[in-house]
Amino acid sequence: MNAARLGNVAELKELLGTGIDPNAHDEKGFTPLIIACYHNHLKAAEALIESGADVNAVDNGGNTALMGASFKGYPEIAQLLIDKGADLNRQHGNGGTALMFAAIFGRNDLVSLLLDAGADQKVTDSRGLTVFDLAAQQDNKGALNMLSNYSTRS
Repeated sequence: MNAARLGNVAELKELLGTGIDPNAHDEKGFTPLIIACYHNHLKAAEALIESGADVNAVDNGGNTALMGASFKGYPEIAQLLIDKGADLNRQHGNGGTALMFAAIFGRNDLVSLLLDAGADQKVTDSRGLTVFDLAAQQDNKGALNMLSNYSTRS
């Protein structure tokens, strides 16, 4: 976990070469991939995925690596995860999705990336709110424009 947190690719590869499980969870349910992605370590994430890390693994709160990348604002990490089959519409414990995180936290480059990849903007969270509702609550005009424009294209 520490090698993933620090983005130490050489150490990760060495550990993975000894048979360490790339899908091991810590006490919070984090996997090395979730940690590497949350800390924006693209090369570490690539090494973990090449070693069999599950791009859809969840922590104890139901959060995925894609949700972390969307929350933090890391488009390269998000694109890697999408390319490797991350579930765009996976919902965490309160029903939030990566698209919702991106819109709430003003990561509009990720809103665009997720919409282009096929994220469903009609998904509702545990309160019945869509990404449009959440973007409106945050007064995220950029996301609101993208969401409106995208819905007219699809």
